[in-house]
Amino acid sequence: MNSERLIKKYPNRRLYDTEVSRYITLSDVRALVMNCTSIKVVDTANDSDITRSILLQIMLEEESGGEPLFSATMLAQIIRFYGGTLQGMFARYLETSLDLFAKQQQEMTQSWAENPFEAMSRMTQKNVEIWADLQKDFLRAARFEFGGERKKKDDAV
Repeated sequence: MNSERLIKKYPNRRLYDTEVSRYITLSDVRALVMNCTSIKVVDTANDSDITRSILLQIMLEEESGGEPLFSATMLAQIIRFYGGTLQGMFARYLETSLDLFAKQQQEMTQSWAENPFEAMSRMTQKNVEIWADLQKDFLRAARFEFGGERKKKDDAV
């Protein structure tokens, strides 16, 4: 059985949830996402996967109301990565970072009841280690050398 919830978008711009056999709104799709339900949205006109487009539409609605998540500066920086040599690496970096953040948020919620100060200290130390590793991987993939690695190469010569 497919774990993704199939939603069909019809030419009349309506969304149809095949699991519950009814039309739904963009707010309903947002609720599914917030409940960690894996979804796939398909355009019935050509059977193309338009999930990203629908999710971006939800983000646009969220950004236009209330407190935005992305600043104009941040959005401009993200746009500059499109078409560049680091686009794929940047996308993986963002995805890894968001996954890590979500996992840590879950761990923090679970361990908060134990000892809040110990949990915060442990989480901070773990963050420093993980971010250092991510930064090294990112820079290594961009072909930057680290001081220690350069020294090792010089010693080998």
